[in-house]
Amino acid sequence: MKTTLSLWVGIPVFNTLAQVFVKLAAEHSVQIEATGWAWVAQAAAQPWMLAAAVVEIACFFLWMHVLAEVDLGRAFPLTAVSYVLIVLSSWFWFLEPASALQIIGSALILGGVYLIGTASEDEAPEPERQS
Repeated sequence: MKTTLSLWVGIPVFNTLAQVFVKLAAEHSVQIEATGWAWVAQAAAQPWMLAAAVVEIACFFLWMHVLAEVDLGRAFPLTAVSYVLIVLSSWFWFLEPASALQIIGSALILGGVYLIGTASEDEAPEPERQS
């Protein structure tokens, strides 16, 4: 069974959503007047943290499905797309500035993921086996 495009897109999107939800929980936790473990407990009880946990669990199951069908060396670079999506999300959602270096780096990441993902298995050298 082939992995579908929705699985490939879902992994970086879910990773990004989880980070956005954690950021939202952190922003709401700043308003909490507790310190130490009480602050941690209250921050963990934020609805955004629950959303982050649910998204991470869903992403885990998507990732397991992809790994069951695709070589790790070809699948793992897909997770780097999350870096690009986080830069875009932080700019769009949180109005954080995106520097020229972040944009250039994001383009290089996307290019690298594309090259790794489209590399033919025929181009890879056979590993030498010792007898």
